[in-house]
Amino acid sequence: MKLSAAVIQTSSVLLDTPATVERALGLMKEAAAQGAQVLVFPEAFLGGYPKGADFHIYLGGRTMQGRTEFKLYFDAAVCVDGPEIAQLAKAALQHKLYVCAGIIERDGGTLYCTAVYLGPDGQVLGKHRKLMPTALERLIWGFGDGSTLQAVDTPFGKMGAVICWENYMPALRMAMYQQRVTLYCAPTADDRDTWIGTMQHIALEGRCFVLSACQHLRRSDFPSDRMSNRLPQASDTVLMRGGSVIIDPLGKILAGPLRDQDALLTAELDLDLIPMAQLDFDVVGHYARPDVFSLQVNTATQSAVSFVGGPV
Repeated sequence: MKLSAAVIQTSSVLLDTPATVERALGLMKEAAAQGAQVLVFPEAFLGGYPKGADFHIYLGGRTMQGRTEFKLYFDAAVCVDGPEIAQLAKAALQHKLYVCAGIIERDGGTLYCTAVYLGPDGQVLGKHRKLMPTALERLIWGFGDGSTLQAVDTPFGKMGAVICWENYMPALRMAMYQQRVTLYCAPTADDRDTWIGTMQHIALEGRCFVLSACQHLRRSDFPSDRMSNRLPQASDTVLMRGGSVIIDPLGKILAGPLRDQDALLTAELDLDLIPMAQLDFDVVGHYARPDVFSLQVNTATQSAVSFVGGPV
């Protein structure tokens, strides 16, 4: 079986979620017109990745300016059951697409960096919340738990998402491989040259197709009048240079990496290559040693409060 897959490389309209939704809808239409059946958006596409912002947080102190800037960012986030995701789901139905979209998810008073899965039936198929935000991300995003590690079914095999530096967590990768993920989505904000080697390693390790999408974000896309930024102020400064890529189960690059420009990258994926690649390596099968190594994954939802004795 063969399918056409695509990854998006462009920026959010930071702090303007309606405009970002319109951009996403246009890109979904464009991808479908090029024959795509699966589409991956970058990390934090809806809600935005505020690269260079620090929200005036320092050890032992915060400022009202920082709280004000965070309120703007909080308001730009979306709920999985909200109208923005409903619009994308409707477009997935219209264009018969499976979509993995990076969002900033709002839940109560907490934001999560999340990947949401949409199906060609117009439904939300599931989501994955980033388990471990990186560095300063931990001050604005909450931590996901094991309840959102489940990959989703497609006619092409399982589709799962591992977000940015979660891909450096070996145990998380194994949890994906154990589910026999065919389409390993890696929405990211990492635009370094070293990222490509990481993606090739994962494709080879998991014997899966890897689809990594990163934003191409310019300084001019950043609303500096509403959110401070520690990075260079020249409008033509590139804050995130892309590097999106599609890789096959033997580590061959099928599309990308492309840098310093907006792009819609597409590639034809031959699913027969997966069992061919597993001839000599199946990381959770004939190449595993469960008698020596084992992994336990807690998939229970973690809650701060448990009510005992009945509903409240």
